[in-house]
Amino acid sequence: MKIGFIGLGIMGKPMSKNLLKAGYSLVVCDRNPEAVKDVVAAGAESAENAKEVAKSCDVIITMLPNSPHVKEVVLGENGVVDGAKQGATIIDMSSIAPLASREIHDEVVKKGLTMLDAPVSGGEPKAIDGTLSVMVGGDKAIFDKHYDLMKAMAGSVVYTGDIGAGNVTKLANQVIVALNIAAMSEALVLATKAGVNPELVYQAIRGGLAGSTVLDAKAPMILDRNFKPGFKIDLHIKDLQNALDTSHGVGTSLPLTAIVMEMMQALKTDGMGGCDHSALARYYETLAKIEIK
Repeated sequence: MKIGFIGLGIMGKPMSKNLLKAGYSLVVCDRNPEAVKDVVAAGAESAENAKEVAKSCDVIITMLPNSPHVKEVVLGENGVVDGAKQGATIIDMSSIAPLASREIHDEVVKKGLTMLDAPVSGGEPKAIDGTLSVMVGGDKAIFDKHYDLMKAMAGSVVYTGDIGAGNVTKLANQVIVALNIAAMSEALVLATKAGVNPELVYQAIRGGLAGSTVLDAKAPMILDRNFKPGFKIDLHIKDLQNALDTSHGVGTSLPLTAIVMEMMQALKTDGMGGCDHSALARYYETLAKIEIK
């Protein structure tokens, strides 16, 4: 089985390399020639555009920044649907709006293709290690058919329901992550302002009820002043906006999500959109006029 992989960014490049390590034959495409060169050096073939990728592949994976990018790559000129064989499957592993997933799905099935929405969580470290969490929406038979393929990039692959359900699940994930980072930032600022060593506070609470995967992944980055992006503030803003739009569409509200998104937006305005989302701590530091250390 030949796999196409479109989108070789922070997440896509290590994910594609894990497919190669698992023995899959891969054709890749990206706007960044250096990223393509790197994956080709690991054993992949390259193609000029999405159409050319799709021509020779049974499954086409997309890992792109946002809904418009996925729509353009799949449905646009020289897109996946222009080159894909009848019966091919598109697995969109991007984090996009659930409505966009459904709209793209409705178009690709008209062309005789199948589709799963399969966004991931875990950031760059888990993409490199091949231990991502994948949450998948679509036809259960298609999910079962391609489970092993997705598992080659992941620690867990969970079926969540019909098309779009994967991205609803990812939005729920992103809400929890954002609010966790905000909470730990508040707590570490409190400790620092009160004259208590924040590193010791972190070590004391991580084994209790406040402990979490998010705390262990992001508190050390805050304490080390390391805001190299594993997941950029810009992208988290996009996810939270999609969560808010989705919540309004189904008739509910996400008040804490809205507040944290505005905090991230303030950091973006200050030129920090490219920093890791753990840099949300900087917002609280500015308010408190201290640095967590």
